[in-house]
Amino acid sequence: MRAIEIYRTAELTDLIVTDQLPPTPGPHQVLIKVLAAGINRPDLMQRKGLYPPPPDASRVLGLEVAGTIASLGSEVTEFKIGDAVCALLTGGGYAEYCLASACCCLPIPKSLSFIQAAALPETFFTVWSNIFDLAKLQAGEILLVHGGTSGIGTNAIQLGKAFGSQVIVTAGSDDKCQFCRELGADLAINYRQQDFVEAVMHHTDGKGVNVILDIIGGDYLPRNLKCLTIDGRLQQIAIQNGSKSEINLAALLMKRLTIAGTTLRPRNDNFKAKIAGQLLEKVWPLLESGQLEPIIDSVFPLALAAQAHERMESSQHIGKIILEV
Repeated sequence: MRAIEIYRTAELTDLIVTDQLPPTPGPHQVLIKVLAAGINRPDLMQRKGLYPPPPDASRVLGLEVAGTIASLGSEVTEFKIGDAVCALLTGGGYAEYCLASACCCLPIPKSLSFIQAAALPETFFTVWSNIFDLAKLQAGEILLVHGGTSGIGTNAIQLGKAFGSQVIVTAGSDDKCQFCRELGADLAINYRQQDFVEAVMHHTDGKGVNVILDIIGGDYLPRNLKCLTIDGRLQQIAIQNGSKSEINLAALLMKRLTIAGTTLRPRNDNFKAKIAGQLLEKVWPLLESGQLEPIIDSVFPLALAAQAHERMESSQHIGKIILEV
């Protein structure tokens, strides 16, 4: 099978097509014939040597796929060969075949293509687990999402609105802000032109927001705390602006704030299976009805994975970037 691996020397890091034997599923795994795979920023970080994969993960990149089940592990009973699924992975998705834990597979919602389905697992597992499972966003509360046109952002806007919350986002251009508003955001802030703290506090009449989903980190941390209302919750899921910051602990105490940092990839299958069950029950019907839809920016053939990474690094994309296998 064809698969994409990282080729690294002292002078060069690149993505290359290799020829490998398809892997064999363990007792609780399935082998998926991959038809599409999602690109995610952790893939870019791993390529640069900044995000080591878990010890048991495939050396092939790729955290989410859509395709059909080619073979089953001995203990798998919930699927059959030929079923169309999308799956959350710890690695291995940039390939013609990959392994997935059966509990991390979900049926492809009716009416969605394989390309659309490949955009679902990483973002939906991440957004749902952070905003609803951990931060417990409630109907009527206000959610602030940084990076509104990322795969995470476009997903969070739709989910927040679908479950009755007001959604504020930040984005890096007027065009991106307009897209976010058209997708449902109540307020979109061009962070290059406005101070997002001032804009948030003005919009909320000085009260602030209940939950923040942040992929930026760094100097955003103290600014995020200023945006939170009493009992506000900050979910930190990435640190694109760096891992260090300085905060006023008095503000943390006085407003009873909660800061939680999470990463999805190292979590065990029991945690992921719990989230998969919640998605199947509460979110998949909304995808099947058309109330929610994955936003696709662009599609690249598998052999052009490096160009797909370049597209993400440019930060010009809106929504998900997908590899077609």
